[in-house]
Amino acid sequence: MSTQEVPSAELEDAYRLRAEDVKEAPTTLRGRLRYLGPGIILTASVVGSGELIVTTSLGARAGFVLLWMVIVGATVKVWVQMELARWAILNGKTALAGYSTVPPRIGRMGWINWLWIGLDLAKNFQRGGVIGGTAAACSILWPIVGEPLSSGSLATWAVVITALTIGLLRSNRYSVVEALTTWSVAIFTLSTVAIVLVLPFTPFAYSPGDFADGLSFAIPAGTVGLAVAMFGSTGVGADDMTNYTYWCLEKGYARWTGPDDGSEERARRAEGWIKVMQLDVFVSWLICTVTTLSFYVVGASVLHPQNLVPEGNAVITTVSRIYTDTLGPWAETLFLFGAIVVLFSTNIASAAAVPRLWTNTLGLLGVIDWHDVKVRARILRILTVCLPVLWLLMFLFVQSPLVMMQIGAIATGIFLLAVLVAVWRLRTLEVDPRFRRNRWLTAAFVVSSIGIFLLAVYTVLEVFGVTIAGA
Repeated sequence: MSTQEVPSAELEDAYRLRAEDVKEAPTTLRGRLRYLGPGIILTASVVGSGELIVTTSLGARAGFVLLWMVIVGATVKVWVQMELARWAILNGKTALAGYSTVPPRIGRMGWINWLWIGLDLAKNFQRGGVIGGTAAACSILWPIVGEPLSSGSLATWAVVITALTIGLLRSNRYSVVEALTTWSVAIFTLSTVAIVLVLPFTPFAYSPGDFADGLSFAIPAGTVGLAVAMFGSTGVGADDMTNYTYWCLEKGYARWTGPDDGSEERARRAEGWIKVMQLDVFVSWLICTVTTLSFYVVGASVLHPQNLVPEGNAVITTVSRIYTDTLGPWAETLFLFGAIVVLFSTNIASAAAVPRLWTNTLGLLGVIDWHDVKVRARILRILTVCLPVLWLLMFLFVQSPLVMMQIGAIATGIFLLAVLVAVWRLRTLEVDPRFRRNRWLTAAFVVSSIGIFLLAVYTVLEVFGVTIAGA
């Protein structure tokens, strides 16, 4: 897939709507495909930590029985993402700016913003886990100090990966992030789907009965925590929905729509760019869903029968058995290279998005002027260095990528309910009825909201029940 880089759309112009920047939206599928991009970045942030490690681990531990949760988790959240992105395009505002208007307010910001701050601290564990996973793959493939997966080799590679991330993102340009993530997502997605297609011709073949068991809507004992983590980290998470609004703005969807002058021309442009965004979301969802299902199936087919559950720093070695057991020992190198590519692209996506959110938060708190281009760029540069270093230190302290990712993923699941509340309010009060008249999209959003709420309640009750039983 090719994407068209935003002409002269650097960070300083992305968050300001001006009449001179308006641009007509493409009306054909081919034309719209040229303007995709934000969803690719989002896919990169999802595929690495969620699909490669958490989802595969869930399949290894539970077998096919939790396949239904993979499908539900990857599907129900996308409609909330689409609604939030539509609001951002129409208003030219970031998600955090929208959350700050949801009462009750605590000081300068809304309660959801404060919740985001608390949960983002937990997400740092997940981001540290991504660095650790990348370091583990590099250490196995090219051990630097001592044996593969030794503490010295892991630490050295983690430092190298962090430094490289900071170096690549020093410009903070959207186009750089998009370019770095597009090819990595395509390569690893295709390779994983290929493994699923090869499985029927190996000793680890799956059957129609396996898929029937996977749609039984049950959660086996001992897999509740991992299932909740999977729901929070696979597909589009609450933090991904939030990040997506920034990428939509920086790509140019809102700027090309222009300020709301009440004209029919502006409404028509808005509808056009919203359709581009919806296609972008659909393509991203399709890639995420296919990849999620692929990772789960190979985990359930290859690792589960052998009682191989990824744990600790050996998580990458265990997951690599998917390739070596089906294709032979030579495939380990192929897997490790692919794992490095996809995990590193996830790290890039996080290291690009999180500084933007924290800079925006400082603006909402009144610490800086978000609309001052020079101030915003300076804070972004500082955070682009400091935050990856923080994630590195957290990995070096915990040294267990899977556990770190589960902590962050469960936090994301909690934040999802708060985002759902915000999206309903923003949609009702700040989106013109003209852009809410599609009954199919409205119905999908309602069903999505109900599904998120019920699944969240169900998983909380299950966790509570397990806690009581073990007390």
